[in-house]
Amino acid sequence: MNWIKVKIGTTAEGIDPVSGRLLELGISGIEIADKDDFQEFLENNRKYWDYVDEELERLKEAETEITLYVSDEAAGLEQLSAVRSSMEELRKLDEEGRYGSLRISTDHVKDEDWSEIWKQYFHPIPVGKKVLIQPQWEPVAEGTDRTVFVVNPGMSFGSGSHPSTRFCIEEIEKYLRPEDHVLDLGCGSGILSIIALLLGAEDAVAIDIDANAVDVAYTNLALNHISKEKYHAFAGDILTDEQLQASLGQFDLVIANIVADVIIGLAGFVRKFMKEGAYFICSGIINERLEEVKNALINGGFEIVDVRTETDWAAITAR
Repeated sequence: MNWIKVKIGTTAEGIDPVSGRLLELGISGIEIADKDDFQEFLENNRKYWDYVDEELERLKEAETEITLYVSDEAAGLEQLSAVRSSMEELRKLDEEGRYGSLRISTDHVKDEDWSEIWKQYFHPIPVGKKVLIQPQWEPVAEGTDRTVFVVNPGMSFGSGSHPSTRFCIEEIEKYLRPEDHVLDLGCGSGILSIIALLLGAEDAVAIDIDANAVDVAYTNLALNHISKEKYHAFAGDILTDEQLQASLGQFDLVIANIVADVIIGLAGFVRKFMKEGAYFICSGIINERLEEVKNALINGGFEIVDVRTETDWAAITAR
């Protein structure tokens, strides 16, 4: 069966009346993109990124939208006609225009299993001299001498293809010592700390502000047949969560693949979780912020050991 994607332009004030009319028509499965909520989210979480890409900039100015799907057959077309009539009625009642344009746009969607289709574009990725990032659904090539990290990228926040992630893996290869204790800040899928374990780390602690990251990291840990005894993942903000801070010890290697502002915030703070001579690998830095991050690390008592750059991205290893 094919589907018709239906979008209704409205406002924050119009969400309830539009949703109510759709419910009266038997349509309960809807998606709501509230412009006001989106703008508030951007402002309140500004510290977690350095720039907003063109698509997000467009969304900042876009209408609030309600999206629904109807089947591309007689019953669905009849339902779509009823939606059009109902929105026209609401538009006439809304003399002050509080509910926005109530404009309807449609697009046809094929009923294909995208979760399977996209797999043809993800294949094993060799990184550095030692690591192979291996999709779960493909067999490992016989005879490889690389350390294999198995991942299901469909559920991950990071699969190793981005320069910032690749930089971190290559720096881990260089600076990880046998039996090191590793701290992974902003762990996402857990890719960096799990690879550190595969390369010989004694244990690892992973932290992310997103609670979903903890579940994903433990799932990837299981895919790589590593015991939970060697890995502990937590949800929280290490900069503000005093209970989380108190639970941590000291580490030989700290990794932070985040953004410049967070790394700058960590520069004078993270040392208390690091042993003497420990390394701090930080990435996710856009080139325009590189010197700013380097200066923050130096002012925080670090020695810059290595700097990597590619296209728009940079990574720093400091001690």
